[in-house]
Amino acid sequence: MHSNNLDTSKDFSSITIGLASPEKILQRSYGEVLKPETINYRSYKPEKDGLFCEKIFGPVKDYECHCGKYKGIRYRGIICDRCGVEVTRKKVRRERMGHITLAVPVVHIWYLRSIPSKLSYLAGKSTKDLERVIYYEMFMVVEPGNSGLKKFELIDEDEYLEIESQFGYLGVSDEDRDNENYFYAAMGGEAMKEMLSRINILDLKAELVEIVKTSKSKQKRGDALKRLKVVQSFVPDLSKKRLNKPEWMIVSILPVIPPELRPLVPLEGGRFAASDLNDLYRRIIIRNNRLKQLMEIKAPDVILRNEKRMLQEAVDALFDNNRRKTAIRSGSRRPLKSLSDMLRGKTGRFRQNLLGKRVDYSGRSVIVVGPDLKLHECGMPKNMALELFKPHMIHELMSRGYTQTPRSAKLMVENREPVVYKVLEYVVRDHPVLLNRAPTLHRLGIQAFQPVLVDGKAIQLHPLVCSAFNADFDGDQMAVHLPLSLEAQMECRMLMLSSHNILHPANGQPIAVPSQDMVLGCYYLTRPKEGDKGQGKMFGSIQEGLIAYENKAVGLHAEVHLKYKGHWVKKTTVGRIIFNSILPDEVDFVNKIIDKKELTKVVNNAYLISGNYKTVLFLDRLKDLGFGMATLSGASIAISDVLIPSEKKGILEKAQATVDDIKNKFDRHILTDGERYNKVIDVWTRASTDMAITMMGALEIDRGGFNPVYMMADSGARGSQDQIKQLAGMRGLMAKPQKSMKGGVGEIIESPITSNFKEGLSVFEYFISTHGARKGLADTALKTADAGYLTRRLVDVAQDVVTYITDCGTINGIVISDLKEGEEIIEPLSDRILGRTILDDFIVKGEVVVKSGSVLSDSDAELIGDSGVQNVRIRSILTCEAKRGCCAKCYGWDLSTHELVDIGTAVGIRAAQSIGEPGTQLTLRTFHIGGTATRIIEQSEMVNKRSGIVKFSDNYDSADTIDETGTNVTRCMVRHAKLLIVDEDGKQNASFNVPYGSTVFVKDGELVDAKTPLIKWDPYTDIILARETGL
Repeated sequence: MHSNNLDTSKDFSSITIGLASPEKILQRSYGEVLKPETINYRSYKPEKDGLFCEKIFGPVKDYECHCGKYKGIRYRGIICDRCGVEVTRKKVRRERMGHITLAVPVVHIWYLRSIPSKLSYLAGKSTKDLERVIYYEMFMVVEPGNSGLKKFELIDEDEYLEIESQFGYLGVSDEDRDNENYFYAAMGGEAMKEMLSRINILDLKAELVEIVKTSKSKQKRGDALKRLKVVQSFVPDLSKKRLNKPEWMIVSILPVIPPELRPLVPLEGGRFAASDLNDLYRRIIIRNNRLKQLMEIKAPDVILRNEKRMLQEAVDALFDNNRRKTAIRSGSRRPLKSLSDMLRGKTGRFRQNLLGKRVDYSGRSVIVVGPDLKLHECGMPKNMALELFKPHMIHELMSRGYTQTPRSAKLMVENREPVVYKVLEYVVRDHPVLLNRAPTLHRLGIQAFQPVLVDGKAIQLHPLVCSAFNADFDGDQMAVHLPLSLEAQMECRMLMLSSHNILHPANGQPIAVPSQDMVLGCYYLTRPKEGDKGQGKMFGSIQEGLIAYENKAVGLHAEVHLKYKGHWVKKTTVGRIIFNSILPDEVDFVNKIIDKKELTKVVNNAYLISGNYKTVLFLDRLKDLGFGMATLSGASIAISDVLIPSEKKGILEKAQATVDDIKNKFDRHILTDGERYNKVIDVWTRASTDMAITMMGALEIDRGGFNPVYMMADSGARGSQDQIKQLAGMRGLMAKPQKSMKGGVGEIIESPITSNFKEGLSVFEYFISTHGARKGLADTALKTADAGYLTRRLVDVAQDVVTYITDCGTINGIVISDLKEGEEIIEPLSDRILGRTILDDFIVKGEVVVKSGSVLSDSDAELIGDSGVQNVRIRSILTCEAKRGCCAKCYGWDLSTHELVDIGTAVGIRAAQSIGEPGTQLTLRTFHIGGTATRIIEQSEMVNKRSGIVKFSDNYDSADTIDETGTNVTRCMVRHAKLLIVDEDGKQNASFNVPYGSTVFVKDGELVDAKTPLIKWDPYTDIILARETGL
């Protein structure tokens, strides 16, 4: 039994996982577990023959047997004659396995319940039928004898008793008995084992191959192919040392895993912390021992059958407690954690311990803002640095001669002697560290920084990298990792340093853009103020303007004129002169109010014109200016800053009157309930939108546009029109908590909250609010998991797409045009083709402007977009002909560098992160709106954007009629008609669908100006129009 020397050689090329035979399990085992006991509750020593037995699994203490006869390393390898324990190291309790010999064979739940069911495919029977046999409900015919039944047919108990009496062992002649020609049926694992051992795998394979080749039924061929896949895995293959027998799916000898992998730890107060596996094993042993006793005393079949079923269920629970219909639970009603649960999912062995591990040289702490840091720096607490860099410190202290031994150097560090901090400054210099914030949703979730030693215990983070990490300073924590090898440090410095990651890899837009206070500061700085001190002055240079401001000769918001690079900039402000003074020299003068969007454009422009280095310096100057000006503005929020519009009453009364009219129509059966509901919701959504627009208009003129609440929303620093609407307008419609929003009836509560937070809500309104607010919180918790799972699945399908070669040489591609919704361009052609490889020469006036095969730069894309061409053929990874992954030319630019993608870039994973990361962010942001219902008003009219001549499609037909208000109108009488706007040359400028029954305001051939209403319709009413008058 103890001669199982495991082969631990490392010279192998592949691992094959196969079924373990009962002989293999016995060979691996060190002894049989006979008793359900674990440890003695008085002595805390393992019980003999129990689940923790020292004789089977090895000693609890190093080189000491159970009874204490042999103690010490000199007795190593001796087996105690008194207690039978081998004197060896206690480590073996992590490796040695035991076994339980089961009284009856038991089916392994993995091969029965997993999808597809291996047993079901092999036997050619449904899983339900097999379950009836395995759980002792029906008999399976193993040998039909002369009964006339088919082999492996299922019969119930009454049939069995009847046939057994006639054709069974006792009912047949002696000759049939000698020839084993008698009826035999069985139940449970025994029946399954008999059946599987009688299957001839090679014959079954040949039979299935024949069906696949000859059968005309698609269903039969499909089923045979599925079965063949399972059968193939049981065909012996000596070249691969593969031998799997079907009957090994039935367990007759159950392995018991080493005790250290299912520990039982005594706690104070006489209680124990135990692994669930011990409970599951105990249950099996108790039932197995009871079954053996019942079999010995020849108990009735009914009792035995019940006991066997219970044993089968106990083994099922051990292997996979979740696959059973009712999981076995602990005393606290919690399902016990089975062997499968230890492997499965996020906390299982694979994902928790093998794919992701805890690492040395790491620490974590709360983050605080470090406004004085440069973009590539982070503030690291001195104590954390001492701990992280301890080995480096010990080496440096010894090499400088402060100490001779590592031990004394370690003591110096631990005692925090003054010289240590001097050495620490040297060690930390030029050694980058990695900062990571969980959840790491995309590659910018881990970035490298140069540490700057700081006092205190919190890590300081540069404000501009917050958006990449999605970090804020409300108690977020971050982990620090130390790159050790020279290659790792090099990678950190060259690729991962935050100053090299200022563009978002998903869309190429800057991500290190100032936000919140900094945006507010820049907005305040660049906003003009009528009649400010020094208005109308002229300055010959930026310096002149700055000197005038510093000497208080001119106000910050005064409109002035400036000579810049030889040209006069008319109507700028002193604030804008200050803003432009920090821009890189190559960038043109920016004479606009700088809000969040404009700031992104400025940073992007600076990056394209001046390059990475100058942009990083500019970003740090921008951060300092933004914070400085936000402080100077003294912007704060008071209740008096939130203005309720005077038109509110009128808007509400008008909306209420419309709703009353809709209700009246419904009462007269003119409208259905669905139409009434949608119209009411639409009216209130419109009223809410009007209120918001009116309110923002009132805020804009308050204090000459310097109302703090308005500045915050308008600049994009914080808050939105929707949130201010709830403060000063009306809360609006609230959402009903529902699992999925499909746009149906009843998803929005139709009585709106007409009060706002400044006025205060009534009890009823507050009660309605709670609905939506709770929905927001629940969504945040539940949908985040869904979004995370989506990212995992996306990574799973895309992870093999890597750029392996530069050019695959394909001549295929895809056609790209403007991305439109109706007539509105969502993404123009120039944006969609930027950084892609063009397939055909682009010719303007007979001259090749862009050659085929070239990667389109910003200027190329703009030129193609401005030329008015409708579509362009470009190369795509969908048509790439690379043998593995894709090629760089078909992929195009790496958006984070604006260069052709490098060979070896994992573009598939990047694509998965680019979709998954915003998805997760959206679910986390739900609860900021507080559950108010957001619904886009259904489009009900078409207005042309360019002037031109009206032209209808050939199938268009109309009729003149009178509408409900008594007005003469023209109605469209056909479905799928189109209205086109063409220019004088006949070139189409726009195209609109004309819905059936819509009111048409224009005639064929009519010349219309821009912004002319063309068609109008009711999106919620389906009307049927009569072509002729009559009864």
